[in-house]
Amino acid sequence: MHILVVGFNHKTAPVSLRERMAFSEDEWGKAVTRLRHTKSILESVIVSTCNRMELYVICDQLHTGEYYAKTFLEEWFSVPKSEFVDHLYIKQNDEAVRHLFTVVCGLDSMVIGETQILGQVRDAFLKAQEHQTTGTMFNTLFRQAITLGKRAHAETELGQNAVSVSYAAVELGKKLFPAFSGKTVLLIGAGETGKLTAKHFQANGADRMIVLNRTWEKAREVAAHFGAEARPLTQLHQSLREADIVVSSTGAPGAIITREMIKRVLPERSSPLFLIDIAVPRDIEPDVHELDNVYLYDIDDLQEIVAANLQLREQEAEKVRRMIEEEVRDFRDWVQTLGVVPLITALREKALAIQEETMKSIERKLPDLTERELRVIRKHTKSIVNQLLRDPIMRAKELAAGPDRDEALEMFAHIFALEETLKKQQAEKPKQAHAPSLENVAAPLRHPVFAGGKVTFRS
Repeated sequence: MHILVVGFNHKTAPVSLRERMAFSEDEWGKAVTRLRHTKSILESVIVSTCNRMELYVICDQLHTGEYYAKTFLEEWFSVPKSEFVDHLYIKQNDEAVRHLFTVVCGLDSMVIGETQILGQVRDAFLKAQEHQTTGTMFNTLFRQAITLGKRAHAETELGQNAVSVSYAAVELGKKLFPAFSGKTVLLIGAGETGKLTAKHFQANGADRMIVLNRTWEKAREVAAHFGAEARPLTQLHQSLREADIVVSSTGAPGAIITREMIKRVLPERSSPLFLIDIAVPRDIEPDVHELDNVYLYDIDDLQEIVAANLQLREQEAEKVRRMIEEEVRDFRDWVQTLGVVPLITALREKALAIQEETMKSIERKLPDLTERELRVIRKHTKSIVNQLLRDPIMRAKELAAGPDRDEALEMFAHIFALEETLKKQQAEKPKQAHAPSLENVAAPLRHPVFAGGKVTFRS
């Protein structure tokens, strides 16, 4: 039983491929269910966002799990493997667990420390549960991942420092005023940057905003969305007279706020005027800052804030990476205590041994069979074994997580007469000096143990 991640993200695949291989909201449930019922796959979760597409699966064998996961992608999207395999990353066991933890903490995102991916992974997991494609392993792993993601943001300052220009403008405003309540924020420009700026100011308590734009309808649309007042650009002078803080982000080819304009406004004001120019080309003449009671910041000032904040996030990311390593160890320990892995391995070894003996018997009794006929029979008898084992393996995993785990696993071993296979498995186990990993999770287990010739799963 192995954990496998097959996927790509904004760092490994171009947007032209990501948009071709994105799971639509309407088809997601059908896809995750089909993936779960793919050969070799026992549990499944699909994470699909604008920047990443990842299949998380529990599989009985790594090479077949990887093969059928890729085949699933090829068939689902009707995209030949040759067009996407070079962009895929494959993560196995410990590495797969570490990758999931890194993703939910926002360390693998385009903007390091962003929190949106945590909600997206949580939603994917909850929907997978609704479609009954998860079991004991993923229910535990994804809950642990989501808890870790929340803890990483709560216990560090990973997401506390602005890394977008529009949010940096708001952060700068917070340094100028202890609170935005009771202040008038003037937003000049109603494009995407203007809308983002309005959103951030509103989220930070601004209760009076004025939106000015060259196109009146656009100003009114944005203002209505954020409960602001829309005005035509012709009312710029009046608006500057009322504003405490001005953020300008138009696409004008030259300055729309001149030094002379501010000089005329200042006698009509009683408080300092803070101007933040995040437009390129700049909307505000630079020498405005030479006037008394006028403070001007341009996009370079904000970029410095963003760069400094990115550096701070990187420092915080190191703390999160240490948390991730602790969680990987904790999950590995949990898997080992299940004691179910050697049991499943024993069951599978016994079944395959029976299948191999059956093949030898067929060859003795039907010596005229061709190589091709033998390959066909071998393939189909193995398929019978795999199909017969699927449900018992799932039941064993569920039993291992139950309150009467020890007794249930003992009974499981007894029903399938696995005692001898488990003894042989333990006798052949190499003595390993290194720490155990999910790859060899069956080897270092204290469970099962043998006492008086009887198999037991107790410590």
